[in-house]
Amino acid sequence: MFENLSERLQKVVSNIKSKGVINEDNISEITREIRLCLLEADVNVKIVREFIDSVKEKALGEEVRKSIKPGDMFVKILKDELVSLLGGDSAPLVVNKNPTICMVVGLQGGGKTTTIGKIGNMVRKKHHKKPMFIACDVYRPAAIDQLKDIGKQLNIEVYEEGKGNPVEISKRGIEYAKSKGYDYILIDTAGRLQIDDSLMDELVNIESEVHPDEELLVIDAMMGQDAINVITGFNDKLKLTGCVLTKMDGDTKGGVALSLRHLTNIPIKLIGDSEKLDGISEFYPERIADRILG
Repeated sequence: MFENLSERLQKVVSNIKSKGVINEDNISEITREIRLCLLEADVNVKIVREFIDSVKEKALGEEVRKSIKPGDMFVKILKDELVSLLGGDSAPLVVNKNPTICMVVGLQGGGKTTTIGKIGNMVRKKHHKKPMFIACDVYRPAAIDQLKDIGKQLNIEVYEEGKGNPVEISKRGIEYAKSKGYDYILIDTAGRLQIDDSLMDELVNIESEVHPDEELLVIDAMMGQDAINVITGFNDKLKLTGCVLTKMDGDTKGGVALSLRHLTNIPIKLIGDSEKLDGISEFYPERIADRILG
């Protein structure tokens, strides 16, 4: 995750630390390198411009000029700006309702159903929850079978009615979960190859009937900046509470993670970092910034 960006920014950091003095000339040189690193990582151009302006402004301030180690002070500014770009404070998953209802949405092929398995596994292990899945993707061939297979691997029950009305299935599934004492309910909704009105209408109807505590959009990090349009499209209709970025273990450039919060104001809550059913992590901006800067 972020390998290329991390490698290049760490070289920039080494270069900064070797400078005895930070002045306007070398700040311009350093920030030019940082700009190139971010653009090559597919970070949104507008964000890169704002980021560089903010770093420059702070780096030319009194605190850096009077610092005993100006290079270290510059790196601190760079890290603080990265943390801010990634969303500042972490946005934890909602787990404290009884039951907590989590509706998971996304485009087809983004890893939505597998992500549901990973979240169910995580909340059971970390938060000692008793999860259940509801199969509401009634259109995609084998979607229900995929969810049942994941449920079987994890020993998590799947409520399904086959090819019925997803809104009614979700309502009956929640009633069933309550009657059986399940306290974390994950609803697997239908995806499409692209956003369309019928998909959105169905999701809006499920949302208005079951009032989920958490509405997570699963996004393939390999999409790059196209992901921003997808997020905006979903968020225009739904009350998204967060995003899950999948395939962060691949050769993704990471630009979407660095652009998403600033452009959409929707927090990244989780990242998929392996294919396995325990391959999901909570997203902590400070830890990610530390990892990027080494």
